[in-house]
Amino acid sequence: MTDLDAAVRALARAPRLLVALDFDGVLAPIVSVPSDARPLPDSAAALEELATLPDTTVALLSGRGRADLAAVSGFGDPIRLIGSHGSEFDDGASLLDDEQRARLEQLTAELRGLVDGEPGVTLERKPAGVAVHVRNAPPDVGTRVLDAVRAGPATWDGVEATPGKAVLDLSVAKMDKGAALDLLRERVAADAVLFAGDDVTDETAFSRLRPDDVGVKVGPGDTAARHRVDAPPDVTTLLRQLVETRRHGREA
Repeated sequence: MTDLDAAVRALARAPRLLVALDFDGVLAPIVSVPSDARPLPDSAAALEELATLPDTTVALLSGRGRADLAAVSGFGDPIRLIGSHGSEFDDGASLLDDEQRARLEQLTAELRGLVDGEPGVTLERKPAGVAVHVRNAPPDVGTRVLDAVRAGPATWDGVEATPGKAVLDLSVAKMDKGAALDLLRERVAADAVLFAGDDVTDETAFSRLRPDDVGVKVGPGDTAARHRVDAPPDVTTLLRQLVETRRHGREA
């Protein structure tokens, strides 16, 4: 039995369990067109089964806007969808005040000017910000655009910049996945948490995990997570193990 196997078996016995996962690169393989991303079918089935178990909360915690996350994941209640790095919870609360809304409009206009005519660069409008995607841009173009964004609107007062894989997220509301995970844990009164992520933006969540929690880094790169798997199909295996162990433990 590996260390991760043992950790999952222990986690499955938690009275109240929170399973929180990033989407891209964790449930869904990374694709060149973000709107084409879909969860691996077996991972989706495992998550849906987990969400039906007693005292078990399942949530996606993504950098995508919540509406986009719902569209690509195909999930809905009882699986919770939290977007924009935690700035967009699924409780309908208003995100922005009047000053932040004005700042967002100014930010959007500035970014449109910076990326206009740059091949392969796209903007993703979110409820609390804008993401600059350069995955499909030539390397020199991506570097030039992101450097300009970092030197310009990313330095504005009231704007928070969050780098990711071939993307820079700019938000007018301060939030990160770690803070969002803490809030979600509190709201569902979870005794233990499984969090899996693949991006640098997930490190804020890994850093908030407690001794009884399980953090799983998907893919390469430095991480604060105690466990690692290679790719989304390994997440499928992990989720299936958690489903079976938690269900059987409750039936015993």
